Amino acid sequence: MTEKFIRNEQYNYISKQVAAMRQSTKPHLTPAVRNSIIALSADRILSCIPGLTAEQERLLDFTPYKTIEEYDHGLSRLAAYRLPFPEVTDPQLKKLFPKRKKLKLPDLTEFDLEQTTYLGWNDSRSNRKYLLYILDGRLEGLECSYSPNILHNTCSICHQQGPVTLVTTVTKERKANNPDYYRTIGNFICTDSIACNRAITSTDYLERLFKEALHR
Repeated sequence: MTEKFIRNEQYNYISKQVAAMRQSTKPHLTPAVRNSIIALSADRILSCIPGLTAEQERLLDFTPYKTIEEYDHGLSRLAAYRLPFPEVTDPQLKKLFPKRKKLKLPDLTEFDLEQTTYLGWNDSRSNRKYLLYILDGRLEGLECSYSPNILHNTCSICHQQGPVTLVTTVTKERKANNPDYYRTIGNFICTDSIACNRAITSTDYLERLFKEALHR
Protein backbone atom coordinates (compact mmCIF):
# COMPACT_ATOMS: atom_id res chain seq x y z
CA MET A 1 0.00 0.00 0.00
CA THR A 2 1.22 3.49 -0.86
CA GLU A 3 2.27 5.50 2.18
CA LYS A 4 0.16 8.43 3.34
CA PHE A 5 0.96 11.50 1.26
CA ILE A 6 -2.00 13.90 1.37
CA ARG A 7 -2.07 16.74 3.88
CA ASN A 8 -5.35 17.97 5.28
CA GLU A 9 -5.50 21.18 3.22
CA GLN A 10 -4.62 19.23 0.07
CA TYR A 11 -7.41 16.75 0.73
CA ASN A 12 -9.84 19.64 1.18
CA TYR A 13 -8.67 21.16 -2.09
CA ILE A 14 -9.04 17.83 -3.88
CA SER A 15 -12.56 17.52 -2.44
CA LYS A 16 -13.49 20.85 -4.03
CA GLN A 17 -12.20 19.73 -7.40
CA VAL A 18 -14.08 16.44 -7.11
CA ALA A 19 -17.22 18.41 -6.27
CA ALA A 20 -16.77 20.26 -9.56
CA MET A 21 -16.35 16.95 -11.37
CA ARG A 22 -19.57 15.70 -9.79
CA GLN A 23 -21.34 18.66 -11.36
CA SER A 24 -20.21 17.43 -14.77
CA THR A 25 -22.65 14.53 -14.46
CA LYS A 26 -25.61 16.90 -14.91
CA PRO A 27 -27.51 15.84 -18.03
CA HIS A 28 -27.96 19.34 -19.47
CA LEU A 29 -24.19 19.84 -19.97
CA THR A 30 -22.75 19.35 -23.43
CA PRO A 31 -19.90 16.83 -23.86
CA ALA A 32 -17.48 19.67 -24.57
CA VAL A 33 -18.33 21.48 -21.34
CA ARG A 34 -18.26 18.23 -19.38
CA ASN A 35 -14.83 17.31 -20.74
CA SER A 36 -13.50 20.80 -20.01
CA ILE A 37 -14.63 20.65 -16.37
CA ILE A 38 -13.10 17.21 -15.86
CA ALA A 39 -9.78 18.12 -17.52
CA LEU A 40 -9.39 21.35 -15.54
CA SER A 41 -10.23 19.73 -12.19
CA ALA A 42 -7.99 16.73 -12.89
CA ASP A 43 -5.07 19.04 -13.68
CA ARG A 44 -5.64 21.04 -10.49
CA ILE A 45 -5.72 17.87 -8.39
CA LEU A 46 -2.39 16.64 -9.72
CA SER A 47 -0.83 20.11 -9.40
CA CYS A 48 -1.70 20.59 -5.73
CA ILE A 49 0.78 17.93 -4.52
CA PRO A 50 4.36 18.21 -5.81
CA GLY A 51 6.57 15.24 -6.55
CA LEU A 52 3.88 12.60 -7.03
CA THR A 53 4.88 9.03 -7.82
CA ALA A 54 3.17 7.12 -10.60
CA GLU A 55 1.13 5.16 -8.04
CA GLN A 56 0.03 8.36 -6.28
CA GLU A 57 -1.02 9.88 -9.60
CA ARG A 58 -3.10 6.79 -10.27
CA LEU A 59 -4.83 7.15 -6.91
CA LEU A 60 -5.64 10.78 -7.73
CA ASP A 61 -7.01 10.03 -11.18
CA PHE A 62 -10.76 10.71 -11.15
CA THR A 63 -11.13 10.99 -14.93
CA PRO A 64 -12.51 7.45 -15.49
CA TYR A 65 -15.48 8.09 -13.17
CA LYS A 66 -18.89 8.78 -14.66
CA THR A 67 -21.34 8.79 -11.75
CA ILE A 68 -21.73 10.70 -8.49
CA GLU A 69 -21.38 7.41 -6.61
CA GLU A 70 -18.03 6.71 -8.27
CA TYR A 71 -16.71 10.18 -7.41
CA ASP A 72 -17.83 9.85 -3.79
CA HIS A 73 -16.30 6.39 -3.47
CA GLY A 74 -13.02 7.58 -4.98
CA LEU A 75 -12.82 10.50 -2.57
CA SER A 76 -13.62 8.28 0.41
CA ARG A 77 -10.86 5.90 -0.66
CA LEU A 78 -8.35 8.76 -0.56
CA ALA A 79 -9.08 9.36 3.13
CA ALA A 80 -6.80 6.41 3.97
CA TYR A 81 -3.84 8.37 2.55
CA ARG A 82 -4.22 11.50 4.68
CA LEU A 83 -1.17 12.57 6.68
CA PRO A 84 -2.10 13.33 10.31
CA PHE A 85 -0.85 16.37 12.19
CA PRO A 86 1.88 15.18 14.61
CA GLU A 87 0.72 14.24 18.08
CA VAL A 88 1.53 16.96 20.60
CA THR A 89 2.07 16.45 24.33
CA ASP A 90 1.30 18.83 27.19
CA PRO A 91 5.04 19.25 27.97
CA GLN A 92 5.65 20.29 24.36
CA LEU A 93 2.90 22.89 24.59
CA LYS A 94 4.29 24.33 27.80
CA LYS A 95 7.76 24.52 26.23
CA LEU A 96 6.38 26.41 23.23
CA PHE A 97 4.77 29.02 25.47
CA PRO A 98 7.19 29.30 28.43
CA LYS A 99 6.01 32.76 29.48
CA ARG A 100 2.48 31.49 30.16
CA LYS A 101 2.65 29.94 33.62
CA LYS A 102 -1.11 29.38 33.60
CA LEU A 103 -1.36 28.22 30.02
CA LYS A 104 -4.77 26.85 29.15
CA LEU A 105 -4.07 23.54 27.45
CA PRO A 106 -6.46 22.28 24.79
CA ASP A 107 -8.29 18.98 24.97
CA LEU A 108 -6.30 17.25 22.25
CA THR A 109 -8.85 14.43 22.04
CA GLU A 110 -11.22 16.91 20.38
CA PHE A 111 -8.98 17.16 17.32
CA ASP A 112 -9.05 14.68 14.46
CA LEU A 113 -5.37 14.94 13.53
CA GLU A 114 -6.02 13.70 9.98
CA GLN A 115 -8.29 16.71 9.51
CA THR A 116 -5.81 19.17 11.01
CA THR A 117 -3.45 21.55 9.22
CA TYR A 118 -2.85 23.63 12.32
CA LEU A 119 -3.87 23.34 15.95
CA GLY A 120 -5.72 26.31 17.39
CA TRP A 121 -7.58 26.92 20.63
CA ASN A 122 -8.98 29.86 22.57
CA ASP A 123 -8.53 30.95 26.18
CA SER A 124 -11.64 33.03 26.84
CA ARG A 125 -10.39 34.06 30.30
CA SER A 126 -7.53 36.08 28.84
CA ASN A 127 -8.83 36.56 25.26
CA ARG A 128 -5.86 34.68 23.88
CA LYS A 129 -5.69 32.36 20.91
CA TYR A 130 -2.90 29.84 20.48
CA LEU A 131 -1.81 28.47 17.11
CA LEU A 132 0.51 25.54 16.35
CA TYR A 133 1.88 24.84 12.89
CA ILE A 134 4.69 22.82 11.33
CA LEU A 135 6.95 25.45 9.76
CA ASP A 136 9.94 24.18 7.78
CA GLY A 137 9.62 20.79 9.47
CA ARG A 138 9.55 22.21 12.99
CA LEU A 139 6.61 22.63 15.38
CA GLU A 140 6.12 26.33 16.11
CA GLY A 141 3.64 28.15 18.32
CA LEU A 142 2.09 31.61 18.20
CA GLU A 143 0.38 33.35 21.07
CA CYS A 144 -2.22 35.84 19.87
CA SER A 145 -4.82 38.15 21.33
CA TYR A 146 -8.34 38.12 20.02
CA SER A 147 -11.31 40.41 20.23
CA PRO A 148 -14.38 39.03 22.02
CA ASN A 149 -16.55 40.58 19.29
CA ILE A 150 -17.61 37.93 16.78
CA LEU A 151 -18.37 39.00 13.23
CA HIS A 152 -19.57 37.25 10.09
CA ASN A 153 -16.71 37.75 7.67
CA THR A 154 -14.02 35.99 5.65
CA CYS A 155 -11.32 34.06 7.51
CA SER A 156 -7.75 34.86 6.47
CA ILE A 157 -6.72 31.22 6.91
CA CYS A 158 -9.46 29.21 5.21
CA HIS A 159 -10.98 32.05 3.12
CA GLN A 160 -14.51 30.93 4.01
CA GLN A 161 -17.34 33.10 5.28
CA GLY A 162 -18.33 32.45 8.88
CA PRO A 163 -17.94 33.54 12.52
CA VAL A 164 -14.56 35.26 12.82
CA THR A 165 -12.77 37.49 15.31
CA LEU A 166 -9.90 39.93 14.99
CA VAL A 167 -6.70 38.13 16.02
CA THR A 168 -3.43 39.99 16.58
CA THR A 169 0.09 38.86 17.39
CA VAL A 170 3.30 40.75 18.09
CA THR A 171 6.23 40.00 15.80
CA LYS A 172 9.75 39.27 16.97
CA GLU A 173 11.06 41.92 14.59
CA ARG A 174 13.40 44.45 16.22
CA LYS A 175 15.18 47.55 14.96
CA ALA A 176 18.73 48.30 16.08
CA ASN A 177 18.01 52.01 16.43
CA ASN A 178 14.84 51.40 18.42
CA PRO A 179 14.95 48.39 20.79
CA ASP A 180 11.41 49.15 21.96
CA TYR A 181 10.02 48.82 18.45
CA TYR A 182 7.50 46.10 17.77
CA ARG A 183 4.90 45.45 15.11
CA THR A 184 1.59 43.69 15.38
CA ILE A 185 -0.11 41.58 12.75
CA GLY A 186 -3.90 41.48 12.76
CA ASN A 187 -6.44 39.60 10.68
CA PHE A 188 -9.84 38.00 10.92
CA ILE A 189 -9.61 34.30 11.78
CA CYS A 190 -12.29 31.68 12.43
CA THR A 191 -13.35 31.48 16.05
CA ASP A 192 -13.64 27.70 15.64
CA SER A 193 -10.27 26.30 14.55
CA ILE A 194 -11.67 22.81 14.00
CA ALA A 195 -14.21 24.15 11.49
CA CYS A 196 -11.43 26.23 9.91
CA ASN A 197 -9.32 23.11 9.40
CA ARG A 198 -12.20 21.42 7.61
CA ALA A 199 -12.30 24.27 5.09
CA ILE A 200 -8.65 25.27 4.58
CA THR A 201 -7.29 24.52 1.10
CA SER A 202 -3.98 26.43 1.21
CA THR A 203 -1.32 27.18 3.81
CA ASP A 204 -0.12 30.37 2.14
CA TYR A 205 -1.49 32.67 4.84
CA LEU A 206 -0.38 30.43 7.71
CA GLU A 207 3.15 30.28 6.30
CA ARG A 208 3.27 34.04 5.91
CA LEU A 209 1.79 34.69 9.35
CA PHE A 210 4.24 32.42 11.18
CA LYS A 211 7.27 33.66 9.23
CA GLU A 212 6.40 37.31 9.83
CA ALA A 213 5.55 36.77 13.50
CA LEU A 214 8.72 34.75 14.13
CA HIS A 215 10.76 37.07 11.91
CA ARG A 216 12.03 34.29 9.66
